[in-house]
Amino acid sequence: MRRYGPVVVPPLPSFVRLPGLPEDPLAPARAALADAFRRTLGAPSSDELERRRAARAADPDPGLFGPDSVAWRVHGELATLVGGLRALLLQTLHPLAMAGVAEHSAYREDPFGRLHRTATFLGDTVFGTTAQAEQAIAAVRRIHVRVTGTAPDGRPYSATDPHLVTFVHVTEVDSFLAAHQRYSGRSLRRSEADRYVGEMAAIARRLGGEEVPTTVRELRAWLDGVRPELEVGEQARDAVRFILDPPLPLLAKPTYALVDAAAIGLLPAWAQWMLRLPSLPPVDLLAVRPAMRSLLGVLGWALGPAPPKAGARARVAGSSGPSGPRPRR
Repeated sequence: MRRYGPVVVPPLPSFVRLPGLPEDPLAPARAALADAFRRTLGAPSSDELERRRAARAADPDPGLFGPDSVAWRVHGELATLVGGLRALLLQTLHPLAMAGVAEHSAYREDPFGRLHRTATFLGDTVFGTTAQAEQAIAAVRRIHVRVTGTAPDGRPYSATDPHLVTFVHVTEVDSFLAAHQRYSGRSLRRSEADRYVGEMAAIARRLGGEEVPTTVRELRAWLDGVRPELEVGEQARDAVRFILDPPLPLLAKPTYALVDAAAIGLLPAWAQWMLRLPSLPPVDLLAVRPAMRSLLGVLGWALGPAPPKAGARARVAGSSGPSGPRPRR
């Protein structure tokens, strides 16, 4: 029995298999659907994913966390697709963070580039070896040094500002956690959710964040405390319009609209109000959530296990060293 997100697919019974028939006769359909999904989002090809997996497999080091960590569990689920979009919407609300994106990001020319870079960074820091994680963090810190300027309200900004680093981190961790709890099919207990927040704090501190939350309560308190700094300016409105309606093939738009609706439904009520993106609870509960869970199940069936997580497990399986969560610094 194989589980794809919230959908469980039973194996093909042996009595219906014919000689010469592959064990999974739907493999070509799965591969076609997976390739179409990757092309639509401009995601790495299966060949590139295999190259990355092979590169990680050469070193048995379990990395910053290890297979027993909650971070591996959360980021091995497709629910992060919804969480990533929710995080982008939340991040538009900080004028200084938004100014950095508007002036230093080519999101209009490369609409999914930021999501891909975030996914690659998380793949390296969560599932990569310690060396790969440190290299990814160092690369981001080098980029942050160049992201400086003046926001439309006249205030200077810098991506190295510890407060902004923590703001981006908090919006991402809160979003990935919220998406996992609603759409993974295997929600975390409170103690596990606290562990996840604490584990991910190690990455934020390495990026230069300060006063980084380490529990769910601290995470929500930090987000509530930053609300007086948030507002919706013209840069934010432009970014939100683009996030919700990027240039996509016509056939892909209904699917993307569903992910939009799921991400909006996960936003705090105050953020929905600020962004003028109301989510009707009955519609979200009765239509959006079931449809989103079904979509994630189909994508999980097509894509199979998350390549970073699968590769990391195979890598660590060849090591006789410890595989549990690593000490946080």
